[in-house]
Amino acid sequence: MSSANNSNCIIAVDAMGGDFAPRNTVLGAVEALNTNPNFELLLVGDKDKILKELKNLSLSFDESKIVHAAQVIEMHDSPTGSLKSKPDSSIVVGAKLVKEKKAHAFVSAGNTGAMMAASTLITGRIKGVSRPTIGATFPTVDGGICNVYDVGASVDSKAEHLFEYAVMSTIFVREMQGNTNPTVGLLSVGEEEEKGSEVSKVAYKLLKNSKINFVGNVEGRDVLNGAVDIVICDGFVGNILLKFAESVIGFLKGRVKKYADISFGNKFKALASKPALKGALGGLDYQEYGGVPLLGINGISIIGHGSSSPLAIKNMVLRAKEMFDKDLVRKIEVSLNSFSEGING
Repeated sequence: MSSANNSNCIIAVDAMGGDFAPRNTVLGAVEALNTNPNFELLLVGDKDKILKELKNLSLSFDESKIVHAAQVIEMHDSPTGSLKSKPDSSIVVGAKLVKEKKAHAFVSAGNTGAMMAASTLITGRIKGVSRPTIGATFPTVDGGICNVYDVGASVDSKAEHLFEYAVMSTIFVREMQGNTNPTVGLLSVGEEEEKGSEVSKVAYKLLKNSKINFVGNVEGRDVLNGAVDIVICDGFVGNILLKFAESVIGFLKGRVKKYADISFGNKFKALASKPALKGALGGLDYQEYGGVPLLGINGISIIGHGSSSPLAIKNMVLRAKEMFDKDLVRKIEVSLNSFSEGING
């Protein structure tokens, strides 16, 4: 197996992760390689099952690039406990590949908690990062996007953690979205500086006195309004916000169906508006962007939705390649050092 110390990008994919593994994971990963052959792909998981799926899908793949892992961390397994009880699982083996510099990136649509735990405890954090963070992209009314960090990596955060989220997300948005100086807002219950919890008030001061393009407190309505490019909050609030947003499509579909069932005329109107509605709400579909990176890890870690399609897996792998090409891990480490003046705990 190649070493990740060379200049060639090596991406490991959890072939057993997700509701439709290994079919969707294998198909999506190989499609990513066919789209951009400028990286080395490793498939991690049960070798016999992976080979069987490759044969069923009539896909050509180098058998030596399959890294055998006999166990699978299921969706219902304990995230941290399973790291010890299933040491030969695809998630543990994949995280170790990055830790041991045998891969630059690890991509999984498996157990989210286990993936975050393995990335943090096995792969390890970037020097200077107290807690990694995971974000989500929300569409805005003007056709743009708003990035929210954190959306579930940690349910309780100190002010210093919120500051780190702001730094890491700023670098990510700058490099991956081409926004040279993204605006950052702190999610609170009011725009005034004195509003919010004790933690958010301290975080406000840290952000205000930093080099980050901080514009102050923002409210929940400002996410979809696109008031800022990045919204910072703790993972407890952020995850609730994310899950609520993910429910919007289902809610609207249900309401439209109920409206259409009233009469033939309503049904005709609903059918006529379907293409416009689908296009307008496309940004809320996780399949559009694949997975989300866990920022702050000393390597590239991307976590996907359990029901990821082959397209979502493909996009996750290609995002990992882009992060490698843009040297994102090193840039985050450098930026934490330059932005963290005056933060001592």
